[in-house]
Amino acid sequence: MVFVSKTFVTTLIIDFMVSMGMVVGGALLGGVGALLRHTPPMATMLHLADQLKIWALVSTLGGTMDTLRVIETGVLAWKLLPMARQFAYLVAAFLGCQIGFLLIRSLAGSDLP
Repeated sequence: MVFVSKTFVTTLIIDFMVSMGMVVGGALLGGVGALLRHTPPMATMLHLADQLKIWALVSTLGGTMDTLRVIETGVLAWKLLPMARQFAYLVAAFLGCQIGFLLIRSLAGSDLP
C-alpha cells in the first residue's frame, strides 16, 4: 500500500492552481488591456494564454533549478521517490497551464486545436 503525505497532495493542488491562475489571470488582464488599446480582446487573450503557459509552468516550479537538481540526484543516486515527486509536481503544473488555456479558449469561443 502506497502512503501519500498530506503535504505532497497539498503541493500538487497548489502547483495546479497557481499555474492555472497565472494563465487565466494574465490572459484576462491582457484582454482588459486590449480593450483599452481598442484591439480585439479575444484574439489577444488567446495569444497571451498560449504564450503564458510555459512561463506559468516555469514560475510555478520555482525556476525549475531545484526540480532539475532533484531529478539529477534521483537519476545518479537511484533515488526514485524524490524524482517521482518532482515529476508529479511538473505534471500538475502542466495540467494547470493547459486547463487554464482551455478555459480561455472556451471563453473566446475558439475552435483552434
